[in-house]
Amino acid sequence: MITLKNVVSILKNDQNFRDLIIGGEYFSSCHVACTFDKLSYDSRDVTDSTLFFAKGLNFKRDFLTDLAIPFYVSEIDYEVAIPALIVNNIKHAMSLIAMHFYNQPQNELKTLAFTGTKGKTTAAYFAKNILDTHNGGKTALFSTMDTTLDGKTFFKSALTTPESLDLFRMMREAVENGMTHLVMEVSSQAYKTARVYGLTFDVGVFLNISPDHIGPIEHATFEDYFYCKRQLLANSRYAVVNAEMAHFEFVKSELTTDHAFYGKGAEFPISKSEAFSFSALGQKFEIQLIGRFNQENAVAAALASIRLGARLADTQIGIAKTTVPGRMEVLTQANGAKVFVDYAHNADSLEKLISVVTPHQTGRVTVVIGTTGNKGESRRRGVGELLERLPEIDVILTADDPNFENPADIAQEIASFITREVRIIVDRETAIRTALYETSSASDAVIIAGKGVDAFQIVNGAKVAYAGDRKIAEKYL
Repeated sequence: MITLKNVVSILKNDQNFRDLIIGGEYFSSCHVACTFDKLSYDSRDVTDSTLFFAKGLNFKRDFLTDLAIPFYVSEIDYEVAIPALIVNNIKHAMSLIAMHFYNQPQNELKTLAFTGTKGKTTAAYFAKNILDTHNGGKTALFSTMDTTLDGKTFFKSALTTPESLDLFRMMREAVENGMTHLVMEVSSQAYKTARVYGLTFDVGVFLNISPDHIGPIEHATFEDYFYCKRQLLANSRYAVVNAEMAHFEFVKSELTTDHAFYGKGAEFPISKSEAFSFSALGQKFEIQLIGRFNQENAVAAALASIRLGARLADTQIGIAKTTVPGRMEVLTQANGAKVFVDYAHNADSLEKLISVVTPHQTGRVTVVIGTTGNKGESRRRGVGELLERLPEIDVILTADDPNFENPADIAQEIASFITREVRIIVDRETAIRTALYETSSASDAVIIAGKGVDAFQIVNGAKVAYAGDRKIAEKYL
């Protein structure tokens, strides 16, 4: 519950209040008594006591005309019969009002957030397992892959970082379910669109940075992308940063909070790195996810979790038992060839994935990959140029969430950066089946990159059912 008077006070404290308009007249909130027991930005989900947020570039006046709501919040006076609360920034208003409506749930949780171009999901899984070992399974998780508010039931989120109204509602539910810790991924878009505005995390982790999500509907430039990523550290009480990441010295120079650095040349380096074990923090760790980049993610999660009360022994147990759906999952064909299913969807993550596979699989290696439509257009050039530098790799280009673009055109654009012959098989299942059928020995490998276990393809703005890379690979083993 929240009163109109409280809402206006919150907005004024944030210098975000403009006007209160009722029937074309301007009012002071002191003269209007109103209490809201629901917040919503979906015109299909309102009651007669809902405070409604009219947000988004595509919001239309028509959405309001038939609503029986007491007030709407907007940056625009739509001049309808419903009383209006006009603000300067609707997204800032949503976040702060939701925070108060749900009684500041972040103050009842120890919060840990990860950002980075890649590795957020893997690091979040490491941290959840470590903290669950520490607190007996009382860790909520908001992740690209899985979200859990009770530590037992899991569902897939629509966004990596939920919209603020959903975020604080979910945090409150986690508290009511007895959760004591929250691990979440925070995307650059979360800061660009103010989904976490006003929220301070106990620990913020910056894993790495490389050009990605650059395009008309995401970040116009790398500068904008990098700036939004850095906002996590600016809004965290403690920072954990990869000392090997690009632009590390600049990130370091901006830190104003206590911090820990990991990686080569830092206080917490990784040593004795082997396929399924490594040493760090003065201890040996067993790990199921191969690749040094996964060891880096594990150390980041360990340092962050220790800051939140976990013991070193908890980190060893948590890291040892961590697996991630769709991340470096390894299948074996009847002929012994290996099939690697991974979410790698840009040049940087794909390069690291290939570098992990090729030392062990010395025969024919085929990569099946595509890139998304209508976003992250820079990935196409990056993936193409990477594969051009790896002439020993066979390439099959296919569909990966083409959205409103023609997947064949996306594949052709990737292929334009590769001078050798590559194949384009638009149907993703056919592409995977073809690659698996072409293996002949235990030294061969197929790398299926991009979608992991996503059970959909985004086509023409809608999610179309898709079995998922792992299930399709299993079908043709």
